[in-house]
Amino acid sequence: MKVLVIVDMQNDFIDGALANKEALASVDKICDLIRNFKGLIVFTRDTHDKNYLETKEGKNLPIVHCLKDTYGWQINSKIYNEAEKNKNATIKIVDKTSFGSIKTLYEEIELNGKPSEILLCGTCTDICVISNALILKAYYPEVKMAIVKECSSGLTIDKHNAALDVMSSCQIEII
Repeated sequence: MKVLVIVDMQNDFIDGALANKEALASVDKICDLIRNFKGLIVFTRDTHDKNYLETKEGKNLPIVHCLKDTYGWQINSKIYNEAEKNKNATIKIVDKTSFGSIKTLYEEIELNGKPSEILLCGTCTDICVISNALILKAYYPEVKMAIVKECSSGLTIDKHNAALDVMSSCQIEII
């Protein structure tokens, strides 16, 4: 089974509190990827509570974002609607309270069968994409894994490229 993990393509990262022009530019490219994908599509969703600023992450990144049940927390509607139209895909959503989703992402994939290939894309390449990619690589060291470069974005282009280099070093293909 092929798996496509779309990391944190939520409104707050695209045009909200932590808007990123590269994330916005990747929306149509991700829609194109989804349109032809056959398999399991797993969306991760950065999820914070009202006490976010009191958390370690909130103290280091004091910008309230992705508060559960808000508009900013929602997956970009254009991307999600494209996934819903794909009759060859099963859609799942994994809420995560940190950069990477250890148990829930792995469990969601396992509920649908063993993966033969895992593709990842989304935002932020240098924080959440890399975290989830490395976690999945640890769980599935023999599974073909790739990052779709044109469908991913980092906080900056330099950080994006640095994250791609690190993932490549860990035998994750960059396509």
